[in-house]
Amino acid sequence: MPVSNSPDMPWLQKAWQTLQQRLDEGTLPHALLVIAEAGVGKRSWADHAAHMLVCSQSPAPCGQCRQCRLVAGGSHPDIRTYGPENRSRVVRVSQIRELIGFAMTSPQVSRRKVAIIDRADQLNPSAANALLKTLEEPPEDLVLILLQESGRPILPTIRSRCQVMTLPPPVGDQALGWLLEAAKGLDQVDEALCRTALHLAGGAPGLALEYLQTDLVAGRDRALDHFRKYLKAQMTVNQAARPFRELGLEQALRLLEGWAADLARVGAGGMAYDTSAADVLGYLAGRNPAWRAHELLAAIRESRAALTNNVNADLEIQRLLIGWQGLMPRRSGPKMAGQGAAH
Repeated sequence: MPVSNSPDMPWLQKAWQTLQQRLDEGTLPHALLVIAEAGVGKRSWADHAAHMLVCSQSPAPCGQCRQCRLVAGGSHPDIRTYGPENRSRVVRVSQIRELIGFAMTSPQVSRRKVAIIDRADQLNPSAANALLKTLEEPPEDLVLILLQESGRPILPTIRSRCQVMTLPPPVGDQALGWLLEAAKGLDQVDEALCRTALHLAGGAPGLALEYLQTDLVAGRDRALDHFRKYLKAQMTVNQAARPFRELGLEQALRLLEGWAADLARVGAGGMAYDTSAADVLGYLAGRNPAWRAHELLAAIRESRAALTNNVNADLEIQRLLIGWQGLMPRRSGPKMAGQGAAH
């Protein structure tokens, strides 16, 4: 490795090589729990691993055998992927029952079957319990790859039945180099915008690419404008929540979480990753004890845990914005930096 059809993510090469070594040595576990930050490349790693596991040749994937041709065509019958679908925030029990049925059948064209559970941290309780039986007694010809986002909860009983592999984030300029290459062809995307997207994504290149593809950077600007006006009591919480709601609850939580982490960073004497929000966060950090930032982060984690239920996105966003409003001084004091520039 790398091979021609391997995703060009240099920070993941060691993890791919480790899997290849286990495959060659016959020490491959039946269930892998792959943990990484959002946007580091968990799904790309899992797709490549599945390709490697069904290939007929060694070292795999060879790119030439029948298995590789089926994978390239997106039609390999012995690879299945399950995850939240149709705007659902959870992996449902019906999907896990389908996985169990797949697990009990014989491979159609390969020597083994591979099932990927994308976002195993979003299994609903019934789905998680249904999965346990297969994890306890996995068929010999099945490999399960469960993907978990760092910091998201997963049942200890599931984790204990898997071999854990943690994927590293990019180092140095790896993320920017990858993003610049991946973003070629996107309209009006330059290096400066790529750097901004990376800052918003906490350095995760896959997440930054998603931000560029969905114009989240512009959405962030609208949300920040409303955020400023709301803190200055120039609009209601319902009005302030509108651009966050347009981003979607998942992305809104990421944005608010990034600002809360920046608030903690600024309060400790550091710099905000989101430089556009630095003045607001500096104002709040100078008027609140450090624990208030961690209180916000805890509230965001509660909202994220509730994603597996049918929560009201608008109410969750408003609840979090009210928490931010609680950081504003109750008595009149110096204006926030940039107050006069708000629209």
